[in-house]
Amino acid sequence: MPEWSTSIYREIGGYQMEYKNGENRIYAVNDEGVEVGEVTFVPTGEDMFIIDHTGVDDAARGQGIAQELVKRAVEKAKSEGKKIVPLCPFAKAEFAKKPEYQEVQAAK
Repeated sequence: MPEWSTSIYREIGGYQMEYKNGENRIYAVNDEGVEVGEVTFVPTGEDMFIIDHTGVDDAARGQGIAQELVKRAVEKAKSEGKKIVPLCPFAKAEFAKKPEYQEVQAAK
């Protein structure tokens, strides 16, 4: 799958953040063109993927970037009719906090 930009910006902490889709990941790039966070996933079959990592650079933490990355992974799953196994501790915590994510969570 080729890399493509969502071309959607969101103001975070004085920066404009652009969220992009790459090969098995979604990542955040600040207005200086620096990648500051990512969520990665591993496809498992045709209808499921595992979120195995969510990370944000120390300097960019506390601005909601990781939450936005997981949210975008959930939106991706919904749009593609897939389920998610949130293996990474951060994603697992987000799924536990947000009932609206349950519709894409794979059976436990």
